[in-house]
Amino acid sequence: MTDTDALYAVSPLDGRYSGRTAPLSPYASEAALMRARVRVEVEYLIALADLEATPLELDLEEREHLRGLYKHFAEEDARLIKTLETEGHAGFEATNHDVKAVEYFVRHRLPEDSDASAWIHFGLTSEDVNNLSHRLLVRDAVSEVLLPELYEVRDALAGMARDYRDLPMLARTHGQPATPTTFGKEMAVYAARLGRATGRIHAAADDLRGKLGGASGTYAAHHAAYPDVDWRSFAEEFVTGLGLEFEPLTTQVNPCDDLAALFDAFRGANNVLLDLDLDMWLYVSDRYLGQEAVEGETGSSTMPHKVNPIDFENSEGNLSKANSDLEFLADYVTTSRLQRDLSDSTVKRNIGGAFAHCLIGYTKTAAGLEKVVPNENVMREDLESTPEIIGEAVQTILRREGQEDAYEQVKDLTRGKEVTLEDFRDLFDDLEVEESVREELRELTPAGYTGVGDELVGDLE
Repeated sequence: MTDTDALYAVSPLDGRYSGRTAPLSPYASEAALMRARVRVEVEYLIALADLEATPLELDLEEREHLRGLYKHFAEEDARLIKTLETEGHAGFEATNHDVKAVEYFVRHRLPEDSDASAWIHFGLTSEDVNNLSHRLLVRDAVSEVLLPELYEVRDALAGMARDYRDLPMLARTHGQPATPTTFGKEMAVYAARLGRATGRIHAAADDLRGKLGGASGTYAAHHAAYPDVDWRSFAEEFVTGLGLEFEPLTTQVNPCDDLAALFDAFRGANNVLLDLDLDMWLYVSDRYLGQEAVEGETGSSTMPHKVNPIDFENSEGNLSKANSDLEFLADYVTTSRLQRDLSDSTVKRNIGGAFAHCLIGYTKTAAGLEKVVPNENVMREDLESTPEIIGEAVQTILRREGQEDAYEQVKDLTRGKEVTLEDFRDLFDDLEVEESVREELRELTPAGYTGVGDELVGDLE
């Protein structure tokens, strides 16, 4: 798509963000679906030729020619299929049916002396081709585009966790000053969560399941033609040969529970990143994180000084849109009236759109992480200005020493009040404790009260 074309695109995915979504084109475009359908039809034809029961024979040269139809699939091939669907071509009438057009394309491209024409799409229903094609594309989009982007974000978070494992930072629970943590530990939490989330995506993608059971899932046409062939075993071998799991019990449609599980797994990863985007935005707002200004970039149309956290904001918007689409898809594709209705066909064409919003979100989060730098001075100043946060440590040590009213003593000193470290030391002077305990209490500081936060970073796999 040219820059001019992009200006007139209906969707920003093919307009403003076309450069970012381009990596999904080989897996989510109409041409990609055509190519995948050609692959299924060709491999099915070759599998039929390998059956002893059929008279179909394909020599090595014919097989290479047929596989070349999808291995070397080009724009002109996609345009021919579209012409076969909408206008007709070379003696083939217009089909007004996208899968039938693919069948005619394969027939049209057979060698002149081939006897294979009658065996193309033998016994199949369109859903046999479509369910396999969609899953092949989804599987590769996940493994080749989406998961690598998520791994990049996860690695960036893990790197920040290790780099800043011992950088103390005021925590906030309920938005209020709370027991300090380290910036590195907080990034490690997100890295670990995202690592688990990507594991769920990987598992769901590995469990994508295909069917090849005919018009009602009973192998009726196949069985009528060759009742002595074990078509169930044939179908399982064919589906697994494509790298998919086999789904034996279906109607005309694949139940799509596998796709729903994958979409839900992506929503889980997206929710981790949405949580991260919000936190990073707040850290920037609190000046805990500084942002590197991009040369030539305008932060505000009226305020020249601004460097806005636009990458995290953009990611938030796109991941929220993606989750809305993924939830809709997961709910919709698992239902079908009786043995088949066609409403899911148009819905499945939007899988690419949902993945595209995911991809934009992932790349924007990664871009945001590249720009931020922890502001150590601001973090330490914030810690020093909230000495009341050592109150938890004080009352816990006093409890250890057997003082039953330890919590109440610290509460009376600190709750709703501005206190200093000197106020705490005055309290320590009045305590009836061993001098060693008093010294232990005096050594407490907000910046030093981070527990084993730095060590926890080592728990990252």
